[in-house]
Amino acid sequence: QVELVESGGGLVPAGGSLTLSCAVVGANVFSATVVAWYRQAPGKQRELVASLPRFGPNSADSVNGRFTISRDVPQNKVLLQIYSLKPEDTAVYYCNALWSGENDYWGQGTQVTVSS
Repeated sequence: QVELVESGGGLVPAGGSLTLSCAVVGANVFSATVVAWYRQAPGKQRELVASLPRFGPNSADSVNGRFTISRDVPQNKVLLQIYSLKPEDTAVYYCNALWSGENDYWGQGTQVTVSS
């Protein structure tokens, strides 16, 4: 049974940085077809923040450059670094991963709150 366990959320001031961690239990993060982070703000739909396919570099930046997703293979984790936090980044952040031939898996989420 695969389990994704997020951590690292909290209350941070605007302009700060944060690193979220997603521990992968019961599977190998290196072999995941794709790993991703999503977020859901109150009253809004869940949206994709950043994703990383298997065959490529072990890290990637989002379009606006404030989010960096990476695979920590030795620790078997997926990380999300967030820079220059804004109040509109306040949301529950979810880790997602898919392995070939299986359904995708979701973590329970970690709350990020950015104060202005």
